[in-house]
Amino acid sequence: MVDPCDSMGARFQGILCSIPLDNSSSRIIAIDLDDVGYDGYLTPSIGNLTELTILSISKNKIRRTIPETIAYLRKLTRLSLADNCLTGTIPTEITLLKNLEYLDISGNRLSGSIPPDISGLRSLTYLSMSNNALTGMIPDLTGLWQLSTLDLSSNQLYGNLPYFPVRLTTLSINRNILTGHISPVKKLKDLSWLDVSYNRLSGVISKDIISLPRLVHLNISNNRFTATEMVSFSGEEIPPLQVLDAENNQLHGHLPANLIKIQNLSTINLAHNQFSGPIPQPYGNKLERSWRILYLENNFLSGNLPPQFITRGQRITGSLARNCLVCPIRIPLCRGGQRPISECLRQNHRSTE
Repeated sequence: MVDPCDSMGARFQGILCSIPLDNSSSRIIAIDLDDVGYDGYLTPSIGNLTELTILSISKNKIRRTIPETIAYLRKLTRLSLADNCLTGTIPTEITLLKNLEYLDISGNRLSGSIPPDISGLRSLTYLSMSNNALTGMIPDLTGLWQLSTLDLSSNQLYGNLPYFPVRLTTLSINRNILTGHISPVKKLKDLSWLDVSYNRLSGVISKDIISLPRLVHLNISNNRFTATEMVSFSGEEIPPLQVLDAENNQLHGHLPANLIKIQNLSTINLAHNQFSGPIPQPYGNKLERSWRILYLENNFLSGNLPPQFITRGQRITGSLARNCLVCPIRIPLCRGGQRPISECLRQNHRSTE
């Protein structure tokens, strides 16, 4: 067998070895073999590479389980096993890798729960376990005080939201079975991207979430939220929000008028809810300026359109279909028609009871 660190042997692309300053042997310190088509598995002998700082073998066909001997790779700063065919549970030994800064095991077939001791990996800045079959509750991760990206999406995690590391800038926990309120997120003042879509979260979307000072992208769609609590924005308090997706919840009442005060907002999706009443006239002014995508279909909105929806409607992507509006079919936003009058009358009766 050829030693990949032997300068006399063949060149091994993707393997980096140390250069000893004395007579000691050269050691493998980095393996970077992403997307090279390897088909196989990690053997327990991986634990012999104790000088390894980088192990990155994503986008291959690596099978079987993550060996427990990975615990011996105490110098690892980057571990990426994403997009393979790994099975079994996440070994608790992974929580012994105290120098890890980057951990990505997404896109596999891993099951079981998230090891609670993972919160001891205090150097982590990036953690992704998305697209697996993980179950159980999200453990307390507040100990990961340097973590900026957390992606646990597309698993089978359940229970209430825990408190999260306060330095997070990206939080993706969409496509799970999470329940309860979204309120723990309001402490994340550095958050710029939040996706909690496709869960079973309920209650009110509080003003503390909408007005997070750095939040740019907010996706709360496909949950069971019933109301949005809007704040009166003024001066420097106006959030930088650009995308608001609240489709397919149980939101009711009038459309939130304060959306027009969020200056950077360009994409709004409030479709498939129970909003009623007229479209606020100021929405028309935003159509002329900053709004580029507006989906309001499948609500119970009524009355005439603001005039800009008729004169400027072709400039925007979206839909007003399946409401109770006076909506000329020649306008692209009105394509798809409105609800039957009987449906509108029934909803109007319910809302006045």
